[in-house]
Amino acid sequence: MQVLGYVRVSTEEQGVSGAGLAAQRAAIEAEAKRRGWELIETIEDCGYSARDLKRPGIRLALETLERGEASALVVAKLDRLSRSMLDFTAVMDIAQRQSWALVAMDCAVDTTTPAGEAMANVLATFAQFERRLISQRTREALAEKRKQGVRLGRPRQVSAEVLDRLHRERKAGRSYRAIADSLNADGVPTAHGGAQWWPATVQRMLRAERGD
Repeated sequence: MQVLGYVRVSTEEQGVSGAGLAAQRAAIEAEAKRRGWELIETIEDCGYSARDLKRPGIRLALETLERGEASALVVAKLDRLSRSMLDFTAVMDIAQRQSWALVAMDCAVDTTTPAGEAMANVLATFAQFERRLISQRTREALAEKRKQGVRLGRPRQVSAEVLDRLHRERKAGRSYRAIADSLNADGVPTAHGGAQWWPATVQRMLRAERGD
């Protein structure tokens, strides 16, 4: 099997023993030799953190795998690939869709084997749990701000007179379309200076004012 290695160090880690590029390369080379893999290349990111996947090396590696030039991506340690479980699962999802394997030697993630694939799925489950916790905390924080009277969303850019007009016309029973048509007929600019009001725009502005 042809595999692609990936190594990374941040600026802070460059001088730390055991975290260097040479140590990671040696570990990947030894594993490839032990398992009879052909290591076609080891791509590096030097001086980049793992807070996201916006790194030239990992992008090149993913592009190489997408082209089918290798069958697996191998890292010595999972945190070399990413410190974010959400990013890890994003890479794993790409690997599954494009039919290449992912191997992280330090935590038994190895989608070339049933046991290693099971471990990857366990980590993916925890990542999904983390994602749902983040979403729940965000919703709770927004709800609390609404209770405190904090206006959320983009700052309004229409005058108080226009907002008052929207409320008055809606209270009078006019439809969102009728209100939008009347604003367009009078040449009232939109919140972003545009010339065209739409029913959905009127509806969103009224909902935002109510805090929905």
